[in-house]
Amino acid sequence: MSLIVGSILTLCSCKNKEGDTKEETRPFSVVAQKIEENSYASNISVSGNIEGNKTVRPGFMVAGKIDRINVNEGQNVGQGQLIATLDPSNCSIAKEITDVQVNQASDEYSRLKLMHYRNSLSESDFKKIDFTLQGAKAQQKLLGKNLADTHLYSPISGILLRKLAERGEIVSTGTPVLVVSDINRVKVNAYIPENQLSQIRIGQEAQVLVGALGETFTGKVTEVGGSADVTTRAFTVKIEVPNPKHNIRPGMIAEVQLAFLLHTILKWQKFLQMI
Repeated sequence: MSLIVGSILTLCSCKNKEGDTKEETRPFSVVAQKIEENSYASNISVSGNIEGNKTVRPGFMVAGKIDRINVNEGQNVGQGQLIATLDPSNCSIAKEITDVQVNQASDEYSRLKLMHYRNSLSESDFKKIDFTLQGAKAQQKLLGKNLADTHLYSPISGILLRKLAERGEIVSTGTPVLVVSDINRVKVNAYIPENQLSQIRIGQEAQVLVGALGETFTGKVTEVGGSADVTTRAFTVKIEVPNPKHNIRPGMIAEVQLAFLLHTILKWQKFLQMI
């Protein structure tokens, strides 16, 4: 009897195991999720002012009274073009006096040189006249330069932005007389808040809207300021814009838009997989 009961229990146990195995291997559905990384850009919009690519303020190397200014504001000028002159009267007179002194010293030098050759003049006396001649020639050269410096030439090609003096005014040495700017390319000074400066890179493109013209131009960042303004805590960023038509002028106001990568988001995609 016990043998029969044991056999029955063994058979039941085997059937249960077979049933369990069938349940474990039955197919079922799994929900899987795929992750995709997407980034999106944001724009920063700031105002800026426009300046020439290079701006100079030439002045005379000598003092004097302005005789002529040869260009008007807004007029194109070329590098090396004569743009203003001083009254040359004083420099001309001083140069003529020195020319006479040089001629006299040269004649005296020639006469005493022959005496020195014949041992009729001491070495020290001959050196004195030689020193006098060389000094007169140096003065002649200096006054010749001063006379030439009564002419003022533009150091660059560009346009005349402003006259800082008028005809008849007395100007001192080095005083700026005119403002000339190269505007084949212009620079926009944009002011970026300190918390957004890290997003700005050299070479980054920018869209520059010039309200006075109603046009948008594409430029590139060429400089990023190294220190913030103590009042606004903003950094100056320079953006260079081509200006072949010369229609963008220094002093105009621009609206600058800079695009930069702001956020990265994860996108989930669900799909069913049968296992």
